[in-house]
Amino acid sequence: MKTTQNNAIYDVIIAGAGPIGLFLACELALAKCSVLVLEKAEDPHSPLKQIPFGIRGLNTPTIEALYRRDLLKELELHKRVKNPHQNAKPGAQRQGGHFAGIPFNFDNVDTSQWQYRLPTSTETNLISEMWEVETVLTRRAEALGVEIRRGLAITGFHQTGDGVNVQSDDQSFQGKWLVGCDGARSVVRKGGGFEFAGTEPEFTGYSTLIDIADPEKLSPGRNVTSRGMYMQSQPGYVLIQDFDGGAFHHSQKPITREHVQEVLRRISNTDVTITALHTATSWTDRARQATAYRNGRVLLAGDAAHIHSPLGGQGLNLGLGDAMNLGWKLAATIQNKAPEGLLDSYYTERYPLGEQVLDWSRAQVAIMKPDEPARALYGIVRDLMETRDGATYFAGRVWGVNTHYNLVGSHPLAGHSVPNFEFEDGKTIGELMHDGRGILLDFDNNTSLKTLSSEYGDQLKYVSAPAKDQLGQSAVLIRPDGIVAWAADQSPDLLEAKEAAALWFV
Repeated sequence: MKTTQNNAIYDVIIAGAGPIGLFLACELALAKCSVLVLEKAEDPHSPLKQIPFGIRGLNTPTIEALYRRDLLKELELHKRVKNPHQNAKPGAQRQGGHFAGIPFNFDNVDTSQWQYRLPTSTETNLISEMWEVETVLTRRAEALGVEIRRGLAITGFHQTGDGVNVQSDDQSFQGKWLVGCDGARSVVRKGGGFEFAGTEPEFTGYSTLIDIADPEKLSPGRNVTSRGMYMQSQPGYVLIQDFDGGAFHHSQKPITREHVQEVLRRISNTDVTITALHTATSWTDRARQATAYRNGRVLLAGDAAHIHSPLGGQGLNLGLGDAMNLGWKLAATIQNKAPEGLLDSYYTERYPLGEQVLDWSRAQVAIMKPDEPARALYGIVRDLMETRDGATYFAGRVWGVNTHYNLVGSHPLAGHSVPNFEFEDGKTIGELMHDGRGILLDFDNNTSLKTLSSEYGDQLKYVSAPAKDQLGQSAVLIRPDGIVAWAADQSPDLLEAKEAAALWFV
């Protein structure tokens, strides 16, 4: 077969046009990198992305990231479909989320414990859909000049001294870097020689769109039973967990109406009748993570780097966090504006968060098992979640409010998402981050800080203005991804500020 060589040399080739690949493409293009996205699917609108199981809860870091790139306003679903706590009747408990199907009460959450959240902060969680997120990101990526080619699956690649040659059947593409955002079965991860370590599944999960003759036999919402779990979000849309060790999913047998009916009857302990099966897919709680996120000029992000049960919907948020963290670091590396070790910090910062999410997923599965030890744990966790401190802890984890990196520096704000400071003119710091640049925020008009920022050219934007609520800060150094790299409470230590800036900018 003759190979067609495309002559263009891209800064980055991304495998996969899902939300992670598209958001990464946007971040790179915002930093003036040339980007090619290769997507194996010709049609971006999979039916499963458009039914309620495509609905995802966007957590705080994701919402902040979209807000800081002026994308949040383009999401519409959350304006029409409210979270359960927003729809609760007066006097009723307002569900804020769940852990292993156990809800925590929104009104039990003590938000005063989150000292860096301001009245101008974004929502802690919002509802969206996979197709909506992809549509918004596709539109932005194309506006920024990203080239997206669909119907082209990566079939192989090899690294050279200064780039990566990527094959898609009879076509060949050249890039300086390749990033695998191509999902759990990532071709890039497998071809790049990455180790994918972790644990095997406990169950087979099913997402189905079905017609039910007698839907009243199934209880609404999420139901943990002595044999597994089923959830009916609305008539016809049913999710099932069958603790078979993942056997059916691995068998690769077709999912038939008869099989779904047998499993649903057994799990729900009813004689419910399915008259038609329209759409179905299976999945498991297999939990694995790449032991490295980079091999030479090949990197991984999203499900290509880590997979786990979709319980709690944290996979999308984790992957978008990867993209936000990697984008500016890879762009700086390409443009020779990266201090030593900057790209390596992508792995050192994101790997621990991936580990936490995998363990969070495993813990949920452990207490959902249909056995007595799991039932005992389930009861204890339920009691804890009904306390104020318990609800606050679980909300902080589920909503991602407590997410932070362990950065060098003694200030407690370092490594956290920057508070959404509001200035006297009504603008917020988040609105000043649309261009993806770092910011040196100076509340006290310190001339030495202004001079420091000028040393970094267009990498670092100097903003000097008092805020309505400064939380006791006098100055804050903010990375392009919105993470605080350094902060000072009173008179800033200029040497300390210089050392902090040198870690992230050149």
